[in-house]
Amino acid sequence: MPPKRVSRAGGPGRPAAALLALAVAGPALAGCGSGGPHRGTAAPPAAVRLPPRHAGFDYQIGGAYPPPAGVRIVSRDRSDPPAPGRYNICYVNAFQAQPQERSSWPADLLLRDARGRVVIDEDWHEPLLDLRTPAKRERVARRVNRWLDGCARKGYDAVEPDNYDSYTRSRHLLTAADATAYMRLLTRHAHARHLAVGQKNTAELAGRRRAVGLDFAVAEECGQYDECEVYAQAFDDRVVDVEYTDSGLRKALARWGGRLSIVRRDVDVSTPGSAGYVREAR
Repeated sequence: MPPKRVSRAGGPGRPAAALLALAVAGPALAGCGSGGPHRGTAAPPAAVRLPPRHAGFDYQIGGAYPPPAGVRIVSRDRSDPPAPGRYNICYVNAFQAQPQERSSWPADLLLRDARGRVVIDEDWHEPLLDLRTPAKRERVARRVNRWLDGCARKGYDAVEPDNYDSYTRSRHLLTAADATAYMRLLTRHAHARHLAVGQKNTAELAGRRRAVGLDFAVAEECGQYDECEVYAQAFDDRVVDVEYTDSGLRKALARWGGRLSIVRRDVDVSTPGSAGYVREAR
């Protein structure tokens, strides 16, 4: 079961205006397409169903439980079944290795520095995956795509590949281009399995969402860190946001409560009955 993570590459010190400019300007601009009524979106594959806008949301990656009343969108770990009758997002740790799965990865697919040491995300004790060459990206994608196949077989509607921003923790060994090239391999496979794909955090890459093939956003603390506008504009309000503080929830709801899908969860995304369980939507 994966822990909750806050993997926002933008960081609390990055101005929201700068992130918005990255999301809506330049040759990779998501909204430069024509023919649709909304800016910032590309038409998804016909067989892919997108999440509803401004719908009740629950973030259950720390453990599945019956969705509260009014919840229409649920995100759960790939090891859990989807919630009946809801729009279900399947969480997959796609850019890093879970600590308990490290030994199952080929040693040469773990990112290593010049001294041969594995590069670790110290917050979560997770090795980063080596995406530096097309051949390695293909090999990593083959493994992760099997997990996406599992999500599809279980009946999920979408996938949430986490740690898109791991290149920012790679000690400059990985680049944004590596991340997007690899993500394209995942989105193409997911779409072929009739799964929509959510961009997890990484606001500075929202402007590339059309080229990469991303369909909606899964944001952590976009209210707290003034990033919701970036995602809302790039993904035409198809944004699910989880806040981990009361102040973040208040900020998110004050400006975006009528447009986005927002929930407050405890930092461990625990299940009801746990001592630290928190869930609030309004």
